[in-house]
Amino acid sequence: MYAVIFRAEVNRLDEAYVEMAARMRKLAMEKYGCTEFTSAIEGANEIAISYWQSQEQIRRWKQDVEHLAAQEFGKSKWYRSYHIQVVEIIREYRSNH
Repeated sequence: MYAVIFRAEVNRLDEAYVEMAARMRKLAMEKYGCTEFTSAIEGANEIAISYWQSQEQIRRWKQDVEHLAAQEFGKSKWYRSYHIQVVEIIREYRSNH
């Protein structure tokens, strides 16, 4: 299992961002096999974590034409900066309390 951690310093988010984010989440999950997607914005910081079964799924997602267009909007309009990490989940713990 792998996770993609996206962290960004927000420049300005608008209605187009909200629509694009929803579209990208749906595309990642329905077409590329993302199993879970969580995001949060606090002040000028955004973090999104998506979970994947394979690195190949992540590579295909990164190269999707719609996703590439969304990345360009992010760079030019929505974010001041961003940082992406792809990590392998070695161990996982849960509590049902």
